[in-house]
Amino acid sequence: MRLDKFISKATELSRKESKKILHASEVTVNDEVVKDPGLHVDIINDDVMWVGEPLSVATGNRYILLHKPEGFECTLKPKEYPIVTELIAVPELDSLRIAGRLDVDTTGALLLSDDGGWLHRVTSPKHEHAKVYELTLADPMDSAAQEKAIKKVAEGILLEGDHEPTKPATLEFIDETHARLILEQGKYHQVKRMMGYFGNKVVELHRARIGHITLEGLDKGDSRFLTPEEVENF
Repeated sequence: MRLDKFISKATELSRKESKKILHASEVTVNDEVVKDPGLHVDIINDDVMWVGEPLSVATGNRYILLHKPEGFECTLKPKEYPIVTELIAVPELDSLRIAGRLDVDTTGALLLSDDGGWLHRVTSPKHEHAKVYELTLADPMDSAAQEKAIKKVAEGILLEGDHEPTKPATLEFIDETHARLILEQGKYHQVKRMMGYFGNKVVELHRARIGHITLEGLDKGDSRFLTPEEVENF
């Protein structure tokens, strides 16, 4: 790969800016200063550094689990809030896509990858990967209301604006204001709309699990690469 392209892919610099730092003698390849932007480098074996910091580019598909905190958007370009990829320290962030977005105020498990086929398998209802949500409700629900909601969620709910009811799901109450909802699909704002069907409002929402993937060992804002076994299980 051309050196200026390598630098651009490994950083947020444009090709033009990459050439400027080369001309300023800020880049070394295998411990030698290089100014030629057209020099071809081996992206695996060559040691490329910018002012002493190693640079690298992706050599294959990446599969990443992020513990999303509140206050971040699941978009590719920032709007009102910072975007989730700002929390991930890997090169070529622009190539990452998100499997199943979360609202700004929702926390929890978020999967990102540059493998389009894999992302589709994760999100497609046909593959029935359960997603576990933990929610806090604005208004308490007594035992009668809980039983009614559990039964209706298990049958499927025709939400306003939809043409088909939701797939059967599992609702479990922890107490009168806290519940766990297990879904195998991902309609727009589905959890909040389902609770709205019962005249209630979700005030806190957390996705605890996607398929077999949990957030064990990750604090909010932390991320890690999936293991090959985790990738294959989707």
